[in-house]
Amino acid sequence: MNELMINGTQSFMKKEIPVVSGGFGIGKRCMSDRTIADIHGMKVMHVRELINRNIKRFKENVDIIDLKQRIVQNDTSEDQCAYDASTLELLQNLGYAKQSITQAEHIYLLSERGYAKLIKIMDTDKAWEVHDKLIDEYFELKEDSINRQQLSPQMQLMNMLVESMSKNELEQKRQAEKLEQLDDKVTSIKEVVALNPTQWRKDSANIINKIAKDLGGYEHIKPIRDEIYRLLEQRMGVALNIRLTNKKKTMSLNGVCKSKIDKLNQLDVIADDKKLIEGYIAIVKEMAVKYGTEQKGA
Repeated sequence: MNELMINGTQSFMKKEIPVVSGGFGIGKRCMSDRTIADIHGMKVMHVRELINRNIKRFKENVDIIDLKQRIVQNDTSEDQCAYDASTLELLQNLGYAKQSITQAEHIYLLSERGYAKLIKIMDTDKAWEVHDKLIDEYFELKEDSINRQQLSPQMQLMNMLVESMSKNELEQKRQAEKLEQLDDKVTSIKEVVALNPTQWRKDSANIINKIAKDLGGYEHIKPIRDEIYRLLEQRMGVALNIRLTNKKKTMSLNGVCKSKIDKLNQLDVIADDKKLIEGYIAIVKEMAVKYGTEQKGA
C-alpha cells in the first residue's frame, strides 16, 4: 500500500481542508471522514454510521481504508510500531484529537470512488452539489493551489520525493502508451501491405472507406478515389476515362444491355489490366500509410 502524505491545505467553501494523497495509489488524492463531515456540515459519527450501514458497498483499499485498524494491530515488531506511530501522527495532523482516536471504532479514509459512493448513499441536493465541487476543485486539484508552506521541512522533502516518483510513473505510462500506439501502427501497416490481390476491389474499398471516415466522413470517398485515379494515370501513363469510353463502345457493339454498360466505372477498366491492378493496389497502400489508417476490423 502506498504511503499516505499530507500535502498542505486547500481553501474549499471558505474552509481550509488538508490535501491527502497516497493510500489508494501514488499521488492519488483521498479524504478523511472528519474532513467530509466538516465540509457537509455533519458530525463525524454520522458519516461513519452511513459507511458502516452500507459497508458491503465499499471495497477495502479501493474505496475506503480504516486507519484505526492500522493503530490497533497486535504486532510488536519494531517496523509495525513505527508504522502505527506514523498513522497516529497522520491522524493528529488531520485534526483528530487523541481522545477521539482512542474512542473511535473506525476512522475512515475515502478515495474519490469511495466518496462518490458515499454521496450516492446521502442522496441530497446539497451533497451532490458539494460532490461536484470537490471533484472539480479537490480530486482534480492544481498543484499551485496547495499551501505547502504549512508543511514541516521533513514533510516537504517527503512530498518532493513522492511527486518525483509520481512523475516517473506517469512518464513510464506515457512511454508505454506510445509503444502501444507504435505497435498498433505497425500492425496496421502490415495488414495494409498484405492487401489481397485476388480480392483487391473489396479490400481497397474497405481501406478507402476507413480513410474517408478518419478524415471526417464518407463524403471524402470520391475525392480520395479521384486522387488515386490521378496518381495511377500519372504513373502508368494511361487515360482511364478514354479507356472507359472505349470499353463502353465495345460492349455496346457486342450487344450488351445499356443498363449494364451504364454501371461501368474506372475500376472495371483497371480490372482489365494486371499492371493497372498492381499500380492501383500500390497507391491505395500508400494512401493508407499516408493517412495513418488502421485496418483493424476492416
